[in-house]
Amino acid sequence: MPSKTKRDAKTLRGLDRQKLLDLYRSMLLARKIDDKEIQLKRQNKIFFQINGVGHEALGAAIGHVFRPGSDWFFFYYRDRAASVALGQSAFEQFQQAAGTSECPQSGGRQMPSHFSSVPLNIANTSSPTGSQFLQAVGCAEAGIYASKHQKKSKAAKKGAPSDLGIEFKEDEVVVVTSGDGTTSEGEFWEAMNSACNLKLPVVFVIEDNGYAISVPVEVNTAGGSISKLVGSYPDLLIREVDGCDTLATVDALEAASAHCRARKGPALVHAHVIRPYSHSLSDDETNYKTAAEREDEEKRDPLKTFPELLIREGIVDQAVIDAMNEQIDEEVTAAADKAFDSPRPKPESALEFVYSPDVDPTAESFSSPAVSEGNPTTMVDLLNKCMADEMRRDERIIMFGEDVADVSREEALDEVKGKGGVFKVTLGLQREFGGDRVFNSPLAEANIVGRAIGMSLRGLKPVVEIQFFDYIWPAYHQIRSELATMRWRSNNAFSCPMVIRTTYGGYIRGGAIYHSQSGAALFTANPGLRVVCPSNALDANGLLRTSIRCDDPVIFLEHKHLYRQTYNKAAYPGPEHSIPLGKANVVQEGEDVTVITYGATVNRAVQACRKLGDEVSVEIIDLRSLSPVDWDTLRASVRKTGKALVLYEDSISWGYGAELAARLSEELFTELDGPVRRLAATDTFVGYAPELEDFILPQPDDIREAILDLARW
Repeated sequence: MPSKTKRDAKTLRGLDRQKLLDLYRSMLLARKIDDKEIQLKRQNKIFFQINGVGHEALGAAIGHVFRPGSDWFFFYYRDRAASVALGQSAFEQFQQAAGTSECPQSGGRQMPSHFSSVPLNIANTSSPTGSQFLQAVGCAEAGIYASKHQKKSKAAKKGAPSDLGIEFKEDEVVVVTSGDGTTSEGEFWEAMNSACNLKLPVVFVIEDNGYAISVPVEVNTAGGSISKLVGSYPDLLIREVDGCDTLATVDALEAASAHCRARKGPALVHAHVIRPYSHSLSDDETNYKTAAEREDEEKRDPLKTFPELLIREGIVDQAVIDAMNEQIDEEVTAAADKAFDSPRPKPESALEFVYSPDVDPTAESFSSPAVSEGNPTTMVDLLNKCMADEMRRDERIIMFGEDVADVSREEALDEVKGKGGVFKVTLGLQREFGGDRVFNSPLAEANIVGRAIGMSLRGLKPVVEIQFFDYIWPAYHQIRSELATMRWRSNNAFSCPMVIRTTYGGYIRGGAIYHSQSGAALFTANPGLRVVCPSNALDANGLLRTSIRCDDPVIFLEHKHLYRQTYNKAAYPGPEHSIPLGKANVVQEGEDVTVITYGATVNRAVQACRKLGDEVSVEIIDLRSLSPVDWDTLRASVRKTGKALVLYEDSISWGYGAELAARLSEELFTELDGPVRRLAATDTFVGYAPELEDFILPQPDDIREAILDLARW
């Protein structure tokens, strides 16, 4: 072997020549990919471009300090250099820009700079910056849970996959990045709160380039410094650094990494970077940045200052820098050309991976009859028994939400009865399965769902509770933008199978505006979600079991009016009872009119038919699942009767029943003997006074009149 030269032996801050060159190479490659994409966009060869220019030193340092395939990464769109430094190739980057079918990041489904890699543990990046914070927290929780589980079960050697099937490392950390503007989002603070409260190994990297598009940092952040604002959080290591100084940034990230790997708590690295290019090609920074600001940024450009440092310190000479530039130019050109020669997506492939291709919850294999034992009991009891059965079967299942635990201070378990949810649906589960598997969350709905997404990405199976449907809206962003889209946007590389249980609906006397909502259509309108709504105790048990075993995210709607009704009780059906999704139940058969309904209005339809007596022969169909819908049963019934009434608890306009009525009218127009009618709540909110609630929500007399009116048609 040739002996090392003096130059080879030189180091800077403990980094040898090769490591220093690796850092520079990652920075330079990222910059040249950005520049090439900008050129391609101006040539109309790609359709969007957003750059990470000015963030390269920080990104290269992330790739140097952290461990791809061991640590986890939740990035945002400026993190090209970090992705490259961790191991993504220029070809992979250009595949996404070109929108090729073979792009491993999204198969042509996401725009450029939405980084994703299963082997590198880069979770699929989405456009809404800030949603990744809570997912990173949940991801860290999953690793901690897997580690604890392995130790408890005395499983195999350190670092091996546990018997949960979740790969983890004892000293793994989770890195989550964002710009400074995103720290204005509430989910940043929710994530910081939980990470510190639980002492999780999460490194928050704030890439502060001074602007959120055109809004300067002092407008976004009180005092202009996020690191000063979070200074009072317990167990949080804070490092503020010039993110254009590559070696100082490495030092800051090393300190954050060591703090987290030692399980001392989370860390925040506040890195001051630059953004010398505009936000994107849709933006022109000269409209809001002064010439002086732009000149200052140019002086700090790490692609200028770092190679100058290497030459000045005698690590390399200019010839090495020039050779690397030339080599990377060739690499980038070849990668781009190869990407544009790659196969294009087939148009019909857009329909793939909305749902799991492997587990079909509508299949007959999910039809397992009840093996009843004991006396009839309530929906609350059978939901509880289902969750207990499933938690015994699968130790990946964890449950959390507001008040779901018996008690947060576990030392009090011997002295108190326990809460177990405001409706007692989860009562006793913590006592049996422990506080690691059943626990309370902060009063923050996005926190619940965002963390659950991160857990699910790692392989856990969260069954979480949103206490009231009326308060689910802070979590809607996580549900709509993240949970529903994850499988499709990653081209089936990542998925989030989980269950969100929530109570909904009126008919409870006193619920009023904020405890009686029924906006099912806002969830059924989202591809990627399954939406389930049982009307009785037996169905609740069987449908929840299917939902838990399903490989898709499920919104499980539990009507609180039905929780303890005597008419919908059933005996415990055994631990394997399940009902396929998309399989309606014909509650009663009839010949003249079909009533299509779900939830609390099922029994009201039955009551209406009792009042009708023999006047009209009515077939009542309980949908049971709202997405998917059992169209075969609906079509067969409406063909038989020729008339259909869609009955639901949402407001009548723009509600769930509108889609059912429209599709039945469209598909069965020539077979109908009358219009498909709808009966639903008024286009108001639910009032507190009983007189108002009874007027607003469909009552048995209203249903009877609607049936008679349709029958006369």
